[in-house]
This record gives sequence, C-alpha cells and structure tokens, in this order.
Amino acid sequence: MRPAYLAPVWLLLLYLGAAPPAVTGPALAGSTGTQVVSASRELAERLTELRRDNRLTVTGEPLVSRLALPLIYAAMGGRLLWQDPATRTALLDTVRGVAADGLRPEDYHLDALRRLAADGAAQDASATQVDFDLLATDAYVMVLYHLYLGKVDPVAIEPNWNLPLRTLRERDALEFVERALGTGTIRETAASLRPKHWLYEHGRAALARYRALEAQGGWQPLSAGKKLEPGASDPRVPELRRRLGISGDYQGPASDSPVFDAPLAAGVRVFQQRHLLTPDGTVGAATFRELNVPVGARVDQLRINLERGRWVLHDIGDEDLVVVDIAGYDVRYLRNQHSIWRARAIVGQQYRQTPVFRAQIESVVFNPTWTVPPGILAKDVLPQMQRGENVLARKKLEVYDRSGSPVDPGTIAWAQYTASSFPYVLRQAAGDDNALGRVKINFPNPYLVYLHDTPARSLFDKDDRTFSSGCIRVERPLELVELLLGDPVRWNAAAIRAAIDARGSRTVTLQRKVPVLLMYWTADEDPDGRTVFKRDVYHRDARLLRALDGRVSVPARVKA
Repeated sequence: MRPAYLAPVWLLLLYLGAAPPAVTGPALAGSTGTQVVSASRELAERLTELRRDNRLTVTGEPLVSRLALPLIYAAMGGRLLWQDPATRTALLDTVRGVAADGLRPEDYHLDALRRLAADGAAQDASATQVDFDLLATDAYVMVLYHLYLGKVDPVAIEPNWNLPLRTLRERDALEFVERALGTGTIRETAASLRPKHWLYEHGRAALARYRALEAQGGWQPLSAGKKLEPGASDPRVPELRRRLGISGDYQGPASDSPVFDAPLAAGVRVFQQRHLLTPDGTVGAATFRELNVPVGARVDQLRINLERGRWVLHDIGDEDLVVVDIAGYDVRYLRNQHSIWRARAIVGQQYRQTPVFRAQIESVVFNPTWTVPPGILAKDVLPQMQRGENVLARKKLEVYDRSGSPVDPGTIAWAQYTASSFPYVLRQAAGDDNALGRVKINFPNPYLVYLHDTPARSLFDKDDRTFSSGCIRVERPLELVELLLGDPVRWNAAAIRAAIDARGSRTVTLQRKVPVLLMYWTADEDPDGRTVFKRDVYHRDARLLRALDGRVSVPARVKA
C-alpha cells in the first residue's frame, strides 16, 4: 500500500508544474537513478500539459480519460506504472481481449502500445517509457469504463430511454487500477466488470463461434430462384445443404444430391426457429433473405447486443422479473435469471414503436374497460370521425364528458376539435370485443404502455407481430397473471377464471410489485441454448453499430 502522505504531495507538485519525487519500485526496476528522475520529470510535464489545456496526444493518439489520468498518477506516487514486462503483457492481453466482448482493440491504442513496447525493448529512452505508460493507463481505464457501462450512451441512441443507468466516479478508475496493479490482476480486474449474466456470456460465446466461421470464409449466398420445398429436386439444394451445415443447422450427411430430402427439411426448420420464422421446412422469401445475411453482419449483430447487455444486464439479479423482448415478440417471466414462463407477444407498429423502459407491475385488472389514449385519438379516431367514418360504432366506443356523464356523439361538432382541445372521453366497455381482452397488467409509466389480453388471437401466428399502438398484447395472459399474483390459494387458475366470468371490472393489487423490463434485443438464446437472430423491426441496429465503431469517449455516466 502506498504511504498516506505521498498522494497529496505528488498532487501538489503536479499542480505546481514541478517534477514529482523520484520514486523507484517495480515500475522502473533495473533503471538508473538518472533514468528514474528523467522519466518522472517527463511524466509530470505531460500531465501538467494535460491539466492545463485538457488535451494531449501521445505519438498521435489522443488521451481520452483526461480527468482520471492525473488523479491516478497522483495517487500512485508519480511513478511509471507499466514498465514491468509481466504487467505490460497482461495489459496488452487485456486490450486484445476486448474483442471477445464486441469492442475494438484498436480503440484502446493497441497498435501504438505494441510499437512502443517493441521500441522500449530496443532502447531505454524515458520519453518512450512515458509514452507507453500514459497510453497504457488511458487504455486500461477506458476498457474498465466500457466493460462496466458500455461504450455508447444509450440515451443518445434509444428513443424514450428511461432505464436507470449505472454511474462511476473518476475516483473509481483509480481504485480499479490500483487494485489491478497492486495484486497483479490486470486481466482479472477487467473481466470482473463484465455483466454477470447468462445472456451476456452466451453472447460472448456466440460471437467467438461466428467470428471463427467468418475466419473460415463464412457462407456464400444462395443462388436466386423459386421457392425450395421438401421433396423437390433443384440444383440449388447442395448449396442449401452446405449453407446450413456451416451454421450448424443441418446435421445430416454431406451430399451433392439435388433432392430436398427429410434431413435437409429438418435443418431448414432448425434455422427457421433460430430466426423466428414459421418452421415449415420450406425456403420461401423470408427464409431465403435470412439465409443470405452475411456472417459478418451476424458478427456485428452479436456485438450490438453485447453492448445493449452492458447497459442493463448488470442490474438483473435473482429477483422475479418480467422481460418484454420487443424485437423477439415475446414475454418471459424470469426467476433466478431463468425463464419459468414464456409466451408470444404483439408489439407496436413501426410508427408507434413500443418504447424501451423499466417499471414496476402494480396491479391487474379483470374485464377492463378501454379508454382511447391521446395518441390513438389524434391519429385515428378523431380524423376518421371528421371524415364522416363512424369509427365509434365500429369499435363500440361510448362518449363521456369529463364528469363521467354519457354524451350523444351526434351532438358533437367533431370538426372543431383537435386532440388537445377535445373535451370528451371515449371508452369501450368490458367484454369479449374489448381491445384489451379480459385482463390488463398495469405498470405506471409516462408512455401509457401496459400488457394486456387481446381478442385478435390469430395475429400471434404471424412471423412479424408489429400490430399494436405501442402496448404489448400477450398470448396466454392469465398464466402470467397467476405468476404475478403469486397466491395459489386465493388466485389460482380457477379463481382467476371465476373473476373473469363474473363480468364486472375488478382491480387486484399485487402483494409484491414485480419489475418489468422492456428491452430491444436482436440476438438472443433459445431454450435449447441455440443462438437466435431477430429482424431489426425498428431499424435501430445500424445506428448503434455506427456509434459502437465510432469515436472513443469517456461515458457520460462517469462523474468527476
């Protein structure tokens, strides 16, 4: 442990622009006293420059963690930190290793560090030592930040982001660096900051597999042509067999036969299941499109979702949690990080996207009424009424004034109102035709989004299920309600059915609130442990990928 007096003395000297005390130790073992003083003075001058104008480049590489660097060197006594060969090796391994997390090693000065390490072995110049040290510390700090918080600011990427975000202090970087150097755990300290969640670990493993496929040449696109069906003979069938064999979906024997046989149809079904397509074993347009996505694009898709994991997976523990997977069109109930219930879902249309956020489920409503929300009033109901279309009759909507008294819609001058000036409430009575079905699951949020049943059950059979106005329609919602209420005596399946059959609206408050997370994942793992790729229905991946491959910066959540 460093002497308690050393940090403040060094910090004072740094701010005065003077050279720090010449401190020998492991960092400069074998160096002469003159070399130690020269390197220490060089380091102090660089840090003074950094403090003075908040900008400093080293061999053309800009230092990014500008606030943390002076703090770290001040607390560590003004000595060079990365001169020991074993420590340097561990640092370079750590930087190279971020590729396994979908980050880019070149963002963390890797080329310059390798070059300076080689130069340092050939000569003992203090300037080269300091160059390496500053870049190494900067690289390590940024690796720690990005593994813990993510490289990209989600607020700038995801519309309506309201999830609580983890933060770090600049001083936390000092504590991590000090621990890593003091205990010789450079790699281990960095690894400890990854999310401890099975989904993140699966993403890393999947990324390694798909990178290996990419290194082996990946797969070639299938030749265009008509639909491929089991039993047919087509010269493209050997291409399909090879393609599915490369991705591990086809487990049958190698063959150049043009016959679309049963083992190949089984492989197509596995592929379709992994890409959320109807598993009919036929290669139609949708399956053909997914088969021809290049392996490099799948690598990027996994990288994108690892970044999303760094935003939220740190905070998912063993507590009960309902997860709405927007891009995957499903809802899961997690307990101890494992899914104990899962069902298909319908989410918002492209122009009414289901937002990403976290909330607390507080109650369920049996036989709910449905009040037309402001967005639907403005975009649908009011324009249709103003065009003379009787949407009220079609949707069985009743009109009430603000005091709750019924109003004859024929007495309303619809043309004179906008959604903001409309003085009435439009409500649909509970019943079989109600838009919310027989149950609604409430979690207060500013978007007026909730989970609910639906009378339009046939839509669950569609591959693309973006049909709602932002809320989430749930298949088998009564099973989810039973889990949420968590009372097998008072609220078992029979009691829930009896409450619905009673026909009256009834609100039941949960004995224990259950958190719900609405998240957008375009890569995932299915119950059999296979990697699942989903269509980017809201077109969010490209923007995130550009940011992930863009400029390196200290995350906005790092506080001074």
